[in-house]
Amino acid sequence: MGILSSILGFCGFGIGTSIGIVIGYYMFIYFQPTDVKDPVIRPLVEQDSKTLQRMLPELPHWVKNPDYDRVDWLNKLIAAMWPYLDTAICKTVKTIAKPIIAEQIPKYKIDSVEFQELTLGSLPPTFQGIKVYLTDEKELIIEPVLKWAGNPNITIAAKAYGLRATVQVVDLQVFAAPRITLKPLVPTFPCFATIFVSLMEKPHVDFGLKLLGADAMAIPGLYRFVQELIKDQVANMYLWPKALQVPVLDPAKAAKRPVGILSVKVVRAIKLKKKDLLGASDPYVKLKLTEDKLPSKKTTVKHKNLNPEWNEEFNIVVKDPESQALEVIVYDWEQVGKHDKMGMNVFPLKDLTADEPKVITLDLLKNMDPNDAQNEKSRGQIVLELLYKAFKKDEMPNNVEDSNAVEKPPEGTPAGGGLFVVIVHEAQDVEGKHHTNPYVRLLFKGEERKTKPVKKNRDPRWNEEFQFMLEEPPTNDKIYVEVLSASNRIGLLHPKENLGYITINLADVVSNKRTNEKYHLIDSRNGRIQIELQWRSSS
Repeated sequence: MGILSSILGFCGFGIGTSIGIVIGYYMFIYFQPTDVKDPVIRPLVEQDSKTLQRMLPELPHWVKNPDYDRVDWLNKLIAAMWPYLDTAICKTVKTIAKPIIAEQIPKYKIDSVEFQELTLGSLPPTFQGIKVYLTDEKELIIEPVLKWAGNPNITIAAKAYGLRATVQVVDLQVFAAPRITLKPLVPTFPCFATIFVSLMEKPHVDFGLKLLGADAMAIPGLYRFVQELIKDQVANMYLWPKALQVPVLDPAKAAKRPVGILSVKVVRAIKLKKKDLLGASDPYVKLKLTEDKLPSKKTTVKHKNLNPEWNEEFNIVVKDPESQALEVIVYDWEQVGKHDKMGMNVFPLKDLTADEPKVITLDLLKNMDPNDAQNEKSRGQIVLELLYKAFKKDEMPNNVEDSNAVEKPPEGTPAGGGLFVVIVHEAQDVEGKHHTNPYVRLLFKGEERKTKPVKKNRDPRWNEEFQFMLEEPPTNDKIYVEVLSASNRIGLLHPKENLGYITINLADVVSNKRTNEKYHLIDSRNGRIQIELQWRSSS
């Protein structure tokens, strides 16, 4: 009976199941809902940006935002170098962390803390895009979008009270959008003095944490608490405008900031050579420091005198006493034509002791070529009194953020007056009809100054500085700036061309102490010029 019942039950189950499937199939075919509509198929180009981001959430930034640039080449470079970068970064982290750990652990009565394992894994970070900001200041601002879903193994072992515990960080994910500012830009490799890193928004940080071999993040509520705590702490420290500052170079040395003052007294010259037809000379002296773009200091002219006495004093700003030298050139003044050079010499500043006056007598030479036989001829001598005064530490600018600040005027500035400084930085899209060898000509209060020409360049960079000592602020004055092109060929029909000009009112410079702007050149199709103006006064 039991066997018969089992057979009949099995047959009944099979028959019932078969009948149920047939009925369900016919019901699905013949009783479809009537309110279902066919889906509307639309091309992707007709979708709005929000819909596209929902459909494709992992689109890189350079697709979503046209002001971001692709950096596939950088990702390929990092991927190829990642095994070596991993080792180098881990070594650097250990080197930086060891003294910090050694200083902190005594406060918490911990015997030791050390890295048992430290590797960033085999998966490198990737950049989804990068944005570059160009400013008129001496800085470079970039905003990369960083995503890193890595497989690091960071194991830290700690010993305290005879017990040993290990903490392991695994499966790290970091999504961040930092702003990296390199400033000031300087003419010394790597061409920037400091790196500033800020976060434009709270970063996404996710990781696994194993404590004594157990998954600590599995504790209810701990995962979200730790994640939010890290986000808030990092944001409090580095969310813009706060920044992490990483010094790379000494800004005072890199930017060649003033470190002292050289006082030069031109005393006399002895036994100068005759240059004039009547058997005399009209000598004067020019003084300048090497590696300096500022105009030379000049004495008065002593007419018809081969043993002139000047006793005139000058102060010259020193930027690097180890490499700079004082260049002394004696000229014979001519009423018409070019002034003749009577002789020259240089004196290195490293041979001076700070705050100790020194009297030197230099033989005048034709040039500084030691192999030139004409330097053996006697051209006379010049006597100078030198005194180098180094700035004190509290007088020197030591903050990179003050790199664009206006310096104090030099000693001897007239009361109520000051130093008017013009810095000609660069120009864009200047073009002549016949040639483009641009240089800048400045006209201010009857004085004319010129930059050096840049040959065959529509986007020249000069970065030359000109100074004007004034008895009063130039509130109601103007400066005329003209871009010219000089031909480098003799006898050309068009030896000089005007590429554009501007006239700048100086009232804003006096009130703001500094301006740095780009101006559209008049009589130029697209030409622009960047001019920085400073008013340095004691008030």
